[in-house]
Amino acid sequence: MVNESIKKEEMMFEKNSTKDKLNNLLSVKWILVILPALFIIVFTFVPMISLFKLSIIDENGFTFKYIAQIFTEPIYLQVIWLTLKTSFIVTVISIVLAYPVAYFIIKTKSSRTKKVILMIIMIPFWISLLVRTFSWIIILQEQGILNTFLKNIGLINQPLDLLYNTASVTIGMTHVLFPYMVLNVYSVMSSIDTQLVEVAQVMGARPIKAFWQVFFPLSVPGILSGSILVFVLALGYFITPALLGGSKNMLVSTLIQNNISATLNWPLASALSLVLFIITMVLLSILAVLVKRNPMLKEGE
Repeated sequence: MVNESIKKEEMMFEKNSTKDKLNNLLSVKWILVILPALFIIVFTFVPMISLFKLSIIDENGFTFKYIAQIFTEPIYLQVIWLTLKTSFIVTVISIVLAYPVAYFIIKTKSSRTKKVILMIIMIPFWISLLVRTFSWIIILQEQGILNTFLKNIGLINQPLDLLYNTASVTIGMTHVLFPYMVLNVYSVMSSIDTQLVEVAQVMGARPIKAFWQVFFPLSVPGILSGSILVFVLALGYFITPALLGGSKNMLVSTLIQNNISATLNWPLASALSLVLFIITMVLLSILAVLVKRNPMLKEGE
């Protein structure tokens, strides 16, 4: 009897200790969830709300005059349109350039070569954005590397106007955002079972047909995730458009900075930020709806 009671006590003790361990793990888990959430709320959403309040509240109370000013004056609509157009072009060019590179990496058999290529792609992350942007100024200016080379080989007599325009902004932003697209597409491609393509070829499909009907649909999620990331980053990019675009090719980000530092019009700058945020959310929502209805993406998943 004494032994049985001792065993029962030991079992109860083990159960209690197990419950205590579970409770401790749950408490640690909640702490790990709550702390980052609080950090995001305090240092992201609270400043955003305070900033957006400037655009709809002034000394006289609620007002929508700053937002109305954006949608009634052509200059602001032109800047918003240029921002959307440039972001879209940068995204499309990034897809066209990144997909073959990611596919080449996947097809490379040597793991060492893969690592070297990925390392080269990631090198820009370790270089200052200012340095990378100024390098394009050196390349694209009238007496720059590109114009000098074209003159020396006889293709041009006068230097081309390659700097401080939409083209230079597009080139610079594509260069900066290209690695994000490559890494997103590569991460999805690396998870695709290549034997599916081989099976399709064994069953009679030509290599090109097998690629488009089997491999490509499975890689669409990588294209989509990379496109979202690049497009959203391009919408709010500042340093590259400010240095390569000049005063005649302002994007929304540079216009916001101009209203803050030059004209000291904080409410209008806040209204521009709010409009840009709303546009981004609307576009992402539309994209999310299209994704759900896209059979190619569902097949890829």
